[in-house]
Amino acid sequence: MQTPNELKYAPSHEWLSEDGTVGISDFAQDQLGDVVYVELPEVGRIVTAGETVAVVESVKTASDIYAPATGTITAVNDALSGGPELVNSSPYEDGWLFKIDVTEESAELLSAEDYAAANN
Repeated sequence: MQTPNELKYAPSHEWLSEDGTVGISDFAQDQLGDVVYVELPEVGRIVTAGETVAVVESVKTASDIYAPATGTITAVNDALSGGPELVNSSPYEDGWLFKIDVTEESAELLSAEDYAAANN
């Protein structure tokens, strides 16, 4: 399982980069299986940490995606509408979900080391 050290992780398996990019972890995409659809939030939406902001559907199940921080959605990954499998093949690069202008991070965010320990 890849767990890049520069990211912070929510217990619900979302990751947050320093620039506000959000996606789901390698562990989460593996557990979901083949992703077939991603419902992304609207740009400009104000979200609160812990709020449901997106949905990832796989051949197995649908999973809510929660905001790892409070802020405003500034961008979404439009490439996922035609290629939702990017979430599986590149969860930390091409398969990112959305970007948020962070005003406050969730107090529950974990370091890569703590997240990996909790999911092994």
